[in-house]
Amino acid sequence: MEKTMEKAAPAEPAQQDAVTLTGGQVLLEAFIQEGVSTIFGYPGGAIMPIYDALYDYNEKLEHILVRHEQGAIHAAQGFARVSGRTGIVFATSGPGATNLVTGLADAMIDSTPLVCITGQVFAHLLGTDAFQETDVINITMPVTKWNYQVTDAEEIPAIIAKAFYIAASGRPGPVLIDITKNAQLQKMQFTGYKKCNFIRSYRPKPVVRPEYIEEAARLINAAERPFIVFGQGVLLGKAEEEFKAFIEKSGIPTAWTILGMSAIPTDHPLGVGMVGMHGNYGPNKLTNECDVLIAIGMRFDDRVTGRLDMYATQAKIIHLDIDPAEIDKNVKADVPVWGDCKETLPLLTALVEKKLHGAWHRKFTDCAKQEQEKVIKDELHPTDEVLTMGEVIRNLNELTGGNAIVVTDVGQHQMVACRYAEYVHSRSNVTSGGLGTMGFALPAAIGSAYGDPSRTTVAIIGDGGIQMTIQELGTIMQFKPNVKIMILNNCFLGMVRQWQQLFHEKRYSFVNIESPDFVQVAKGYGIPGNSVSQREDLRHAMKTMLDHDGSYLLEVMVGKENNVFPMVPQGKSVSDIVLSREEIV
Repeated sequence: MEKTMEKAAPAEPAQQDAVTLTGGQVLLEAFIQEGVSTIFGYPGGAIMPIYDALYDYNEKLEHILVRHEQGAIHAAQGFARVSGRTGIVFATSGPGATNLVTGLADAMIDSTPLVCITGQVFAHLLGTDAFQETDVINITMPVTKWNYQVTDAEEIPAIIAKAFYIAASGRPGPVLIDITKNAQLQKMQFTGYKKCNFIRSYRPKPVVRPEYIEEAARLINAAERPFIVFGQGVLLGKAEEEFKAFIEKSGIPTAWTILGMSAIPTDHPLGVGMVGMHGNYGPNKLTNECDVLIAIGMRFDDRVTGRLDMYATQAKIIHLDIDPAEIDKNVKADVPVWGDCKETLPLLTALVEKKLHGAWHRKFTDCAKQEQEKVIKDELHPTDEVLTMGEVIRNLNELTGGNAIVVTDVGQHQMVACRYAEYVHSRSNVTSGGLGTMGFALPAAIGSAYGDPSRTTVAIIGDGGIQMTIQELGTIMQFKPNVKIMILNNCFLGMVRQWQQLFHEKRYSFVNIESPDFVQVAKGYGIPGNSVSQREDLRHAMKTMLDHDGSYLLEVMVGKENNVFPMVPQGKSVSDIVLSREEIV
């Protein structure tokens, strides 16, 4: 949306007697009215007045003291992704604020609703290079949906209401509000808080056009080989039931993107797997054989499309998305269906004919059999002595019944987990999709445990990524969220090594990473753990981890040079997906 430094009009207050509060107290009162329960943050000089006010709100607001501001924002992302609510972050000025940038970029590209509050130096010091002064507004403008600097406490109620509305409405995203120290200390007459539900010039949901719905239905009903690819938009729109009704009436083979995963159970009979560079063989290859491609709540990321000039060129494209900017951005749509899929899908479902598409489904089944024989069988049930990442995920599925929340970092373990993890419930797959942020999983898993404490959160992390935010073990030590941490250790930066092996003549350049004794590191934080390298020990070790009352760290030593297949080589069409190293030309 358009960003502006123009001051927002004060929100119309709810009727109540005026009370004298500081700006920091007004901020916290606004949070309570917005239903905030949990804040992830780290104090500092410029945000100290807000933390001073927080001292008196301990019974109403739970604050989780992280060990690094990046940990705070990733934890808020995990919280938001699992709970469906807006994540909240506190950080101070200068380095505290700049430490949020990676998380803001991650949340922006993955459409995660956040409200981040940063402290700032006194207003009269702005522009003087004061201690810990940084122009966080201009720094974060490209990676926020909206940002704003408050210099007067009177603005706080209206700005915070606007922040929550912008963050969660339409296509969600992160919002950052920078509050100068004088505004936090300033006393004002607080007469109540009113939530925002309208901003002039901001239209979070496009008007649904029935003619496009009708045109889409005509194409679908006439199609012989229709194919659905859905993304996180189904989850963000809370449209899981509407989506399920649509696919079950239309009978169309359905694949998910990495962020769309878990919107339907992974064993749904119409589900044919994951698209993308390391997705399943059938949905990738047959993308270029369908006659109508229905994209729902996804943005045609390059890891999904491969070469754009060779992507589904034979098909009519129907694109359902809430963000008009995504329509025609990467792939030209024959029928653009703008709107919230929770609204558009029922309209489309009413018009599509009930079909089975049996012959077309059999093509996916044939591809799945090839993938099973050439890849999956040996990955999930290996016959050599080396442990595979796939068999770890298989054991996790069997032990949890697909009921766990799985939070992954970035790399080979992420691709293997997303390929093989089974899900029964929605909002069960939490990962860094668009930005690919190493270090994401541990803090995001902490946030996940607060977002839904009724379910088991399992963090699956590589030996490289864990060391980027390993200090968040201290957060677990102090606040004791229930997080099961599995480090799949191959003694390499595995995904980079795979590319160097396949495309750079095995010139391994700085990917051989040495690591500490992770079990002893965890022990130093009061977290029990274990390390296994033998197959006969794996199942028992995983069960011990899952049964333990509290957090637990399990290191699994897996094959050092195992690769993830299938794979769409960079610069190739999705039709060129390969099942083994030998097929790469």
